[in-house]
Amino acid sequence: MDKYQKKVLLSTSAGISLENMDIMFLSFSLSSIIASFGISSAQAGFISTITNLGMLVGGIIFGILADKYGRVKIFSYTVILFSLASALMFFAENIYLVYLFRFIAGIGAGGEYGACMSLISETFSKKHLGKATSVAGIGAQVGAIMAAVLASLIIPVLGWKMLYVIGVFPVILVLFIRKGLKEPKAFTEAAENESAGKFSLLFKDKKTSWQTVGLSLMVTVQIAGYFGLMNWLPSIMQKQLGLSVSGSSLWMISTILGMSLGMFTFGTIMDKLGPRLSYTIFLIFSALSVFLIVLADSKWTLLAAAVIVGYFINGMYGGYGAIISRLYPTEIRSTANNFIMNVGRAIGGFSSVVIGFLMDRYTLMFVIIFLSIIYLFSLCILYTMPSVAKLHQKDIL
Repeated sequence: MDKYQKKVLLSTSAGISLENMDIMFLSFSLSSIIASFGISSAQAGFISTITNLGMLVGGIIFGILADKYGRVKIFSYTVILFSLASALMFFAENIYLVYLFRFIAGIGAGGEYGACMSLISETFSKKHLGKATSVAGIGAQVGAIMAAVLASLIIPVLGWKMLYVIGVFPVILVLFIRKGLKEPKAFTEAAENESAGKFSLLFKDKKTSWQTVGLSLMVTVQIAGYFGLMNWLPSIMQKQLGLSVSGSSLWMISTILGMSLGMFTFGTIMDKLGPRLSYTIFLIFSALSVFLIVLADSKWTLLAAAVIVGYFINGMYGGYGAIISRLYPTEIRSTANNFIMNVGRAIGGFSSVVIGFLMDRYTLMFVIIFLSIIYLFSLCILYTMPSVAKLHQKDIL
């Protein structure tokens, strides 16, 4: 990488990291919010739902704006929006203000992804794009760790509202972004086109429509598996192996470590083998590796399983930005990235509800089989999109 490419990757990785940190604050502050306002579990669960809804709305709006007015400019605005909305949580005196502020934060967070991935794809060569987007995706895992550490330090001493005040500091990142980054040449040329940011181009014909729907379904499986493993399985493991809360936290850390390693290596693999073969390998191993959780019979075998499962099930996450950025033209690149990713987030986020329902009625093995099947479903979707296979063929030719 040259100096400018390093700056782009650092800026986008930091933006994604801080965005996910803000989103993950809710996981660690939810019990405190319930106690503060005396709300039901259903009312508390709606906070996450409305945040995801905001991300979908923001993804569409800011995706279009980034294709019309600039990746760097819109990237900066989205960071400012979710940062200020996070800080406003300090003034939330009732659950309805919490809903409002988290919806606004979701709009900002949902709009950032497309601008980041478009900026990366228009800065790096095709040969290294998979690795670049995957490294940026690791930022999300760093954000999750930052949220866990800050929550453990701030909430017991200063309360949950002060945790969200920390969310205003990403605004400083904007100064760094705007000072040294410039709009890519590919964007400036495409922005003059009348079709720039035209949402309907995602569905301009049958082939493109299915491509958009198919990738959205694959991302839905990606997000569903992530939330299912991160939200429910630690508590399952507490019951199955009699682990303490600290033991299950160690499981989560191990999973995040595996996910980060998976993303780092997946990008390199995808650049070498192409997206279809790479996703085939990882989806098959994802479907198989989840059974390691059932086979684990001690704390240490569980930790080993966590690293392996995390490696495969979330290693693929960073690759979607590279695939989407290459399949869609510059004029709608940000719009496509935001729409596909946030549809996946909105639908896949309900996996926690689905898995909770299954756990109440069936055995752990049944839940694992369900997770395994959805990865095989994603694999089947992959093979209905020949355009994904052609990406690597173009590079070879």
